[in-house]
Amino acid sequence: MSDNSCADVLVPLRNLSNAIKCIRERMKDGESNESNGDFNLTNFWETLTQAAKATSQEATKLSVAFSKPPLPSKLDSARLAESIQKRLLALSTIYYWFPKSQGKWISSIFTLCIAECITLRKPIREATVQVLDGVVQLLDILLVSPLQSISQEQLMSTGGVWASCDQFDHLPKDNRAAVLDMVASYIAMVKDAREEMEQALSESQDPFSDVLDNDEIDARGNQDTYWSQTDRQLISKCMGLIKAAGACLRKFSNAVHKNGKVDTPENIAQLDDLADSSREISPSVDDLVLSLYPPVDYTAVDQIAGKLAFTLKKSLQIIRSCHFCLEADMSWVRFLEGAVDHNLQEVKLLSHGSS
Repeated sequence: MSDNSCADVLVPLRNLSNAIKCIRERMKDGESNESNGDFNLTNFWETLTQAAKATSQEATKLSVAFSKPPLPSKLDSARLAESIQKRLLALSTIYYWFPKSQGKWISSIFTLCIAECITLRKPIREATVQVLDGVVQLLDILLVSPLQSISQEQLMSTGGVWASCDQFDHLPKDNRAAVLDMVASYIAMVKDAREEMEQALSESQDPFSDVLDNDEIDARGNQDTYWSQTDRQLISKCMGLIKAAGACLRKFSNAVHKNGKVDTPENIAQLDDLADSSREISPSVDDLVLSLYPPVDYTAVDQIAGKLAFTLKKSLQIIRSCHFCLEADMSWVRFLEGAVDHNLQEVKLLSHGSS
């Protein structure tokens, strides 16, 4: 086959790549529809999953067609491109069926790889965008490869499309499940931050601690490479606040797991409200941990601890009015509010006394 013929065969692939990029741009900022009352969640998931499987099959056909000589004809190449474009348009269109009233976070959870990932609508959109990106990557490889035999890059890219299509089976299927996934990720992140600081404390040794008493150590003040005794006292109080953050998230998760409902727009919106407030907790914990490394700025620690306490109190206030927080749960809500206040006060006493 001549170079010109080869170039002709690749034209539909280039056009397809450009078309997918346009679909992706619309997906990035596009909003799903408002419900007209006829939305069926079970039917939505069945249709979406089937569309993803169909896309995976078409991507496989495309990859196989360009895996060995002879190349497909220009007509066959155009048909393959048209077929996969139809599947991708169907997949992206189905996303727009999902109404906002079903939960804004369900569409975004799949990036949990991912720090900004959070309840039901967003994971669906992000999963769909991953499929689009995967197909574009496959097309890029087909357009630049010698087209003589299948390459490792082509195999990996095809596998990437399969994986991105398969992920729809594992997305949370309602807003309650989406919020539980989200909160579980934040519990893990707060736990990691706490363990990071505990590990640092256990490994950090003052090189002069074996020859100087506590008064002499403190008299030398804060250094860039170690914690003074006063630093460690302040850190212990901050760790109490960090542990309270983890306890809040675990309690939120338990309450949603036991009592969370998605039977009314109001209940779904309450789940979203908790998701919105909870997602601020982990970054606030990270900020506090970072502020505790030497040299410790006591004023900064005081401000960052106050921000974390405010975030926790706001989340506890929100959950009070949620349907999944029962009367029996008010005891732990009050206990955690008290724990946050107590630990913050301890931090302020030490930070103000040492600044």
